[in-house]
Amino acid sequence: MDESQITRYLDRFGATRPAEPDAGSLRALQLAHLEAVPFENLSIHLGEPISLKPGALFDKIVDSRRGGFCYELNGLFAELLTALGYQVTMLAARVFHGSTPGPLFDHMALRVDLDEPWLVDVGFGDFADEPLRLDERGEQSDGGGVFQIVPAPSGSGDLDILHRGEQGYRLTARPYELADFVPTCWWQTTSTQSHFTRSPVCSMRTAQGRTTISGRKLIHTVHGERTERVLSEIELLPAYLDHFGIALDRPPAAGA
Repeated sequence: MDESQITRYLDRFGATRPAEPDAGSLRALQLAHLEAVPFENLSIHLGEPISLKPGALFDKIVDSRRGGFCYELNGLFAELLTALGYQVTMLAARVFHGSTPGPLFDHMALRVDLDEPWLVDVGFGDFADEPLRLDERGEQSDGGGVFQIVPAPSGSGDLDILHRGEQGYRLTARPYELADFVPTCWWQTTSTQSHFTRSPVCSMRTAQGRTTISGRKLIHTVHGERTERVLSEIELLPAYLDHFGIALDRPPAAGA
């Protein structure tokens, strides 16, 4: 990522370039990103190709002012953090569905090593506002709730990430490259068994909570209070623009 791209990406989510790669700057970058770049799977339901090549991710997220899902959001954020001087490792995770973890590469998160290792994730939707200490086994709290990182029962060295007391995902320690996630990304975007193909969703952190469009349902969570209503066909495209800055020329398909 060159200097021009760094500047344009930081402008995309309203962040200033940190003077040095430290924990305080990392926190500010993550929260600013979460409040400006939505988690969304709209490309799947618009028939748009999804590429994990850095140039394609930059064109989509920065130039086209779109969002994405984990491989896209964390993939490009890793490029930015690396360009800013952070030591970044891509990690694979298994997302829990009930008490059962899904397949490896189901999710991608980031490890950032400073004076201690941090878990950074801007691609899991409703999750931590700030980086989490990977070596801390007690509870960690921020605006996103209460989190805890505990060893997986298997003794494999994997870590279970708990959110509000429930299992979120199981994180592996082995480093990966972005290309390693391409096959699972393809499966997530094409299989009828993938929850991403079932319905379009677009969601973003706000200063008061979260705003989501799921299908045609507009959901606002403000200081823990949730309200929702179904959008009419004529309201849908303006809602994407008003709440997420996403300009669409047609509505996403309903899903598989």
